[in-house]
Amino acid sequence: MIERKFVAQNIKEFEIKKYLFNELSRVGLSDVKLQRTPLGEKILVSASRPGLVVGKGGSNITRLTKELKEKFKLENPQIEIEEVLDARGDASITAEMIANFLERYGPQRFKGVGHKAMSTVMSSGALGVEILISGKIPSSRAKTWRFYMGYLKKCGDISVSGVYKSQQIARLKSGVIGIQVTIMPGTTVLPDKIEVLTEPIQIVEEVETETKSEKEDKPKKKVKKKTPKKKTAKKEETKEDSVKEDVKEETEESLEPAKEESKDSESEKPEVEK
Repeated sequence: MIERKFVAQNIKEFEIKKYLFNELSRVGLSDVKLQRTPLGEKILVSASRPGLVVGKGGSNITRLTKELKEKFKLENPQIEIEEVLDARGDASITAEMIANFLERYGPQRFKGVGHKAMSTVMSSGALGVEILISGKIPSSRAKTWRFYMGYLKKCGDISVSGVYKSQQIARLKSGVIGIQVTIMPGTTVLPDKIEVLTEPIQIVEEVETETKSEKEDKPKKKVKKKTPKKKTAKKEETKEDSVKEDVKEETEESLEPAKEESKDSESEKPEVEK
């Protein structure tokens, strides 16, 4: 059936990756991808030190192509090498670096190795990193030492798609030590991340500055200032007019009762007989 065919292809791809990771263990191997083309299978190998993958005069690549053709029955395998630009933020390269250090210098300085690996990963711009070293370190009993820094997602879809994980083994005299590295790079977009826009505030400030500049550019109107003497003269004139009107009203009121009295006196005089 078609499903079995797809499952068999994925199993073969997994076995090829495992074989190449075991063969190229000291070259800073980051990832292996398999692409099927009409001419044959293309294998993309990304490593931090591509010179070691090629070997002297391409001897290493020719050996790998022959073994892949015989072991996995590939028709025309073609190996292409890509150089990793920034190896600090790669999980598989950091795990390989820790394993190489432990195998070379022993487990006495494993804490310094863990802290140094964390600092190098965070300097590459990663959001968070976690390193687990489990085994007989430093005593005869097995323990798990955890080194972590920053922010790291451990559940949800981002923990699967936006986080890089790698596992490596270091073989020591005391036994096998497991190394697990988890890195969340700075390129991952978190759903709960909120950005505050500051553009509207800048626009308002620009408008205010423009209005101020326009006001300054406009010519100022000349206002004629009246002297305080004229104002006082006008006020005095108005006061005199009001005083004159009041005097007139008082004289009129005083004359009206006098006229009435004269009328009464005339009426009281006896009539003269003719």
